[in-house]
Amino acid sequence: MAGQTRRGHRLSSSCRHGRYAARVVEHSLTERIAELERRKDEARNAGPERAVKRQHDKGKMLARERLDYLLDDGSFHELDMLARTRHPDAKTRPYTDGIITGWGTVDGRKIFVYSQDFTINGGSLGEVFAEKVHKLMDLALAVGAPCIGLNDGAGARITEGVVSLDGYGGIFYRNVQASGVIPQISVIMGPCAGGAVYSPAMTDFIFMVKETSHMFITGPDVVKTVTGEEVTLEELGGAGSHSSRSGVATFVADDEKAVMDDVRYLLSFLPSNNMEPGPAIECTDDPERACTGLVDLMPPSSNMPYDMTQVITEVVDGGEFMEYHANWARSLVCGFARMNGRTVGIVANQPMVLAGVLDIESASKGARFVRTCDAFNVPILTFVDVPGFLPGVDQEHGGIIRHGAKLLYAYCEATVPRIQIITRKAYGGAYVVMDSKGTGSDLSLAWPSAELAVMGPEGATDIVHRREIQSAADPVARRAELIESYKEQFANPWVAAERGYIDDVIEPAETRSKIIAGLNMLASKQEDLPQRKHGNVPL
Repeated sequence: MAGQTRRGHRLSSSCRHGRYAARVVEHSLTERIAELERRKDEARNAGPERAVKRQHDKGKMLARERLDYLLDDGSFHELDMLARTRHPDAKTRPYTDGIITGWGTVDGRKIFVYSQDFTINGGSLGEVFAEKVHKLMDLALAVGAPCIGLNDGAGARITEGVVSLDGYGGIFYRNVQASGVIPQISVIMGPCAGGAVYSPAMTDFIFMVKETSHMFITGPDVVKTVTGEEVTLEELGGAGSHSSRSGVATFVADDEKAVMDDVRYLLSFLPSNNMEPGPAIECTDDPERACTGLVDLMPPSSNMPYDMTQVITEVVDGGEFMEYHANWARSLVCGFARMNGRTVGIVANQPMVLAGVLDIESASKGARFVRTCDAFNVPILTFVDVPGFLPGVDQEHGGIIRHGAKLLYAYCEATVPRIQIITRKAYGGAYVVMDSKGTGSDLSLAWPSAELAVMGPEGATDIVHRREIQSAADPVARRAELIESYKEQFANPWVAAERGYIDDVIEPAETRSKIIAGLNMLASKQEDLPQRKHGNVPL
């Protein structure tokens, strides 16, 4: 009995000790939870009040405010909130290290996003900052979801030296690995200078905000020191310059909320990755709708311009068209729309600008867009009204041959469904480059107003019949007769249709229904590429 009593006493003591230990653990865990909340609250706060005020005074949102606006409510899951610099000489070690990373949803679809915080270390990139971006990009690529960067930073963190530069190298490498696999979108919300500009440059789309976004390799002060040129920040690297002159900025908006609305709109046209088709929505626009407005749109003379965007908006679902590089290389129109609820990419000559000719900039613009569509399984519609390539010494010396070959290469390489619609002029090599049957177009349609020939009637007549015109009793009258003869013989779609270079000549009003029927037919298209490491595009 005594032994049992002692044994019971020992058990009782053990239980009492266990209950005491549990109270200690519980107390310690409560403290830890409180400490966790304190640290996260600190991490959620932006930088110093003066930095926050300066940001707001410039009309700019804070990093977290941008995420709240861009993403669906309550969908954001943050990564590495408690990460801090490990640099031994750092005067302060704020949480997040100046960048917020994580994933959320836009219209219910998963995306990965990072947002640079200019109120912390000026949004500069250090070792931990870079590691957070690397992790995010790796996750986005692994799960096959778009990656969006909200850029507002001062570039490499000088105090961390070459470590910062190596961090940029890791980002650039991942940009290339993700290229053509997941959509990559860069949104420039403030400064983006030096080596930092090359990550956005390698992404698929760049958005900028008027007056508050700036991108440049070297700033105005360095430019003045080296070249003597005086230029403002806005003139050198503002949204206006990059959207109309350099071709760096794809889309521009008036303010930050507008630019993020545009990002959400763009995402609605894109698949999550290169293994998926573009998102489909319910179409309320009749697929068989007649485009009667096109009949009166075409001018009576082939030398008179008309607005190709009116053709596009008449044909696509609901007239909705998101134009790509709207202010740059304007003789070529590119952008996203929907046909019967599904995304299509549209490339079209614009007769309102330089008669729709192809030049260095428009060829580069078109090539980039065609390759983007092909990478993400977006069918391509090409509306053709092209009199040729822009002549001139500047064009030849600037490499129009090389740049024109980019667009030709892009079309020849593309394996997505491709439909060509010739509305009017289709002359010379420019016709071939604009997704002709010979370069692999799946379906080529033409309006009765189409003109397919080696060159325009006037130029062709002057070359072919030069002697006959010179020796004629009335050279002017004879030239006019020969031009009319050339038009009747060549400036029409009939010869091309007879030879099968055009699959069908259609009435303009039939354009929408014929395109949708063609896209339905091509929906199951499959094409195997040759076994090779990669082609050698003429860059």
